[in-house]
Amino acid sequence: MGTSSGSDVRATQVEERPLPPARSRGSAVGGWVLTIVLNVAAPIFTYNALRDQGWSEFAALLASGAWPVLDSAVHLAWRRRLDEFAIVTLVFLVITAVVSLVGPHSARALLVKDSAVTGLFGLLCLASLLAPRPLMFYFGRKFATDGTTASTSWWNGLWQFEGFRTTTRTMTTVWGVAYCIEAVVRVALASALSIDTMVTLSPILIYGVLGSLILWTTMYGKRARRRGEERAAAATAQG
Repeated sequence: MGTSSGSDVRATQVEERPLPPARSRGSAVGGWVLTIVLNVAAPIFTYNALRDQGWSEFAALLASGAWPVLDSAVHLAWRRRLDEFAIVTLVFLVITAVVSLVGPHSARALLVKDSAVTGLFGLLCLASLLAPRPLMFYFGRKFATDGTTASTSWWNGLWQFEGFRTTTRTMTTVWGVAYCIEAVVRVALASALSIDTMVTLSPILIYGVLGSLILWTTMYGKRARRRGEERAAAATAQG
């Protein structure tokens, strides 16, 4: 009887999760557009323009990497605070810069190093499963809230629910494995294809994988939420 009562309480908690506070849809869309422009379109355009001006492949590729740095700076100024997501982003920018400047200075080597950085992100996802809260918890909070105190508190409060914790850890595992595989594939392609082809293909591959993961994450999250509500309804009916 005690076990059944405990299950009912947990199911009711899942069913009665607080709703998120209202957020600006226009602000969210604007943020995504800015991210795509600065991380995909601008680097490709910059690389091709600099190559046409006679820049070397390595110099043009390194210069085109300034746009993602600008994207992080814009978001940091927009939020006006340094959260865990921003810290992770800045750390990876530093790692990318250091990795880019050490070792062989060639465009192909730079592409391989860039792939190694995304592989490091995958490993970081998997390693964060040992932390109190996995990395996808902070990434989810970045994109599921608008940065206000109310929305941040709402997201932090969801951690008390077992279903939310399980879902977040599963997402972190999938993202970690996917990016480890993506890194291996990009290293292989960078070794086999021409530099010009990889400059165009690399960001498409990066954001294609990212888009696929976001789509899967959205569908998986909705499915997990629906299963939780069904269990809660069943427990309530039995009670």
